[in-house]
Amino acid sequence: MRPAKRIAALKPYLFVEINKKIAEKKARGEEVISFAIGDPDIPTPPHVIDRLCDAAKDPANHRYPESEGLPELHDAIAAWYKKRFDVDLDPANEVLPLIGSKEGIGHIAFCFIDNGDIALVPDPAYPVYAIGTQLAGGSPYYLPLKAENDFLPDLKSIKAFILKNTKVLWISYPNNPTGAVAGLDFFQEVVEFAKQNDILVCHDGPYSEVAFDDYQPASFMQAEGARDVGVEFHSLSKSYNMTGWRIGMVVGNADAIKALRTLKSNLDSGIPQAIQYMAIEALNGPQDCVAEHNAVYQRRRDLIIEVLERIGLEVTPPKASLYIWAKVPRGYNSVEFTTDLLDQAGVAVTPGVGYGPSGEGYVRISLTIPDASLVKGLSRLSGWRNTRHLTMKK
Repeated sequence: MRPAKRIAALKPYLFVEINKKIAEKKARGEEVISFAIGDPDIPTPPHVIDRLCDAAKDPANHRYPESEGLPELHDAIAAWYKKRFDVDLDPANEVLPLIGSKEGIGHIAFCFIDNGDIALVPDPAYPVYAIGTQLAGGSPYYLPLKAENDFLPDLKSIKAFILKNTKVLWISYPNNPTGAVAGLDFFQEVVEFAKQNDILVCHDGPYSEVAFDDYQPASFMQAEGARDVGVEFHSLSKSYNMTGWRIGMVVGNADAIKALRTLKSNLDSGIPQAIQYMAIEALNGPQDCVAEHNAVYQRRRDLIIEVLERIGLEVTPPKASLYIWAKVPRGYNSVEFTTDLLDQAGVAVTPGVGYGPSGEGYVRISLTIPDASLVKGLSRLSGWRNTRHLTMKK
């Protein structure tokens, strides 16, 4: 039996390899404190769980759901966008629920990428942008995100011969992994760029509700003309701690939504209806939980940064997202530093190079670690020593 070439060409998913290394240490009886995965440790809000339990008892929700989701969920998503961003969406044609935003991100490439087409992909970035492109037969063209440019891509530097074959541009702010943010001025630049080059913009914005120091991230949909050229993926995973329930959405350009809806209707049977009802409750219900969660993450951010700076890492405190993007100490690359932390301190972080070549020299540290583990992990980090730097000085 031989797998398809598209599968053979794929590298193992980044987090699978991290988990494998952690599992090996645990198998030897070693405790590992992990700052590696961005999976909220705070439970889903109780009122959202209560709605799930009620909906699960209704036999009508035990059957196949409609692939495109309940009309009530479409309405709730549109209403939330109106309340949060003052963006008006047509619930029927500009909103599509997803089985987690990752599902939609992976599938939209099959709607717009043919063999030989190019997708502009930020570097570093969430790996699925490039993987979806490759699976659809296209090629990712990487746009370096550099600290000196506030981790924004330089769209003006892209050559005409690349743009000639480009179909899709991926952006994501607040950004994973860098934690960088973008304002409406950048989003407006993206709209004009897309119009000039006939490109679909795919904005991945699942961290818009995880923000600190009174900062409020913008939506790409707020830029004038955004719906003419693009869509925005969002998720309930980070906002309401619902990673395990797998529900998200995509909004924006009606033609792009229609194409993805058509693909999905041939591939999946939709989101379980009881989960759709809990999503409706999350979006329509009280929002106090979001601020409460952010207060926890902000406190953790500040504690972690204090220790990182003490042991010699350069850090810019993120205004949003669940991540700290830290420059590794002198004498290390990102994989070497990650390995040294595991060996010396039993602490796991994510090497930046796993998100793309421009991630070299950084590590990503997640804020989604329970407080008890956080205290223990920070104690271990405080005891870490840069032995390479000491050797170099000798």
